[in-house]
Amino acid sequence: MGKIVSIATGVPEHKHLQEDIFSFADTIYSKDEQDSRKLRFLYRHSDINTRYSVIPDYSLPAEQRQFYSKSKTLEPFPGLENRMEWYATYAAPLSVKTIHDCIAGTIKSNEITHLITVSCTGMSAPGLDLEIMEAMNLPSTVFRTSVNFMGCYAAIHGLKLADALCNNDPLANVVVVCTELCTLHFQKENSVDNITSTLLFADGCAAVLVQHNSSKLKGLMMRSFFSDVAFNGKKDMSWQLSSTGFLMTLSGYVPELVREDFNNLVLKAVDNAGIKKEKIKYWCIHPGGKKILEAIQQSVSLTKPDLKYSYDVLNDYGNMSSPTILFVLQKILQQLQLELDTENTTVFGAAFGPGITMETFIAEYD
Repeated sequence: MGKIVSIATGVPEHKHLQEDIFSFADTIYSKDEQDSRKLRFLYRHSDINTRYSVIPDYSLPAEQRQFYSKSKTLEPFPGLENRMEWYATYAAPLSVKTIHDCIAGTIKSNEITHLITVSCTGMSAPGLDLEIMEAMNLPSTVFRTSVNFMGCYAAIHGLKLADALCNNDPLANVVVVCTELCTLHFQKENSVDNITSTLLFADGCAAVLVQHNSSKLKGLMMRSFFSDVAFNGKKDMSWQLSSTGFLMTLSGYVPELVREDFNNLVLKAVDNAGIKKEKIKYWCIHPGGKKILEAIQQSVSLTKPDLKYSYDVLNDYGNMSSPTILFVLQKILQQLQLELDTENTTVFGAAFGPGITMETFIAEYD
């Protein structure tokens, strides 16, 4: 088995208040005062206070914009090429800094044996993996692979790959880095999907160091993984490329699908791991949005404090897609490191993405 021995998180320099992002969105989406009131209600009830972005424009007056046009209509509107140029500028430096924070005091960069990059908000070849290798001067022979375009659950898929690599090589030092610049893909067309995306998504990065479970370092030993797909919701959550950026579909029916399916998913996952649901002490749930967290509470009969770390991340960072669940897991790991009696403490993690795909993991603190 693999063991998570370190987690680090990183965000771009521009921190935006949710109220400021509302003001930006309001000028684009609202045709009249009634539209503005509805939009303000959604923002004020999002349970999000701040979000981060590589783009400063969301808190700036129009004449100071750097990414979008200074015109009221945002025309000429940024095309896919513009967005990928910004991704190429900012994704690798953010990734490298976060990886350095992750491995500091544990291993040296030249001791990284495997690199797994995760992203769904930027694509190129040569890609992020090679950019990181060059910037960190990693050995040219390092094992590398990429998890692309899987969405919010992709971090768990990355951990699953890291676990398999550690099972095969007891001396492996596997780094998984999830980097998403979601705010590059703002769309100005007035639609429910675009408004929802602008309301929720943000930029961020998380890096994880995974070693074999024989490692002397304390950490979270990955006990099992379990995934399922609810194809009846495949049209309700999707992520498509277009000439003006990547387009998110996130219908209002998703929380209901999660409410219907999540408890059954938990029961299958714990059965697969050979444990009882009652053994779970910490719930590491991807905060896809307030309504999704509420749906999970109802489905599994949890309280809001049971999902404290998920709500905290949602409040402070919004939904950053793939790294978000690792922000939650970092908070849980930090709490475990403060506790005296942590033997075999069980953590259940879950995230959701296009499909609808539901990925889970069960880990024990060792």
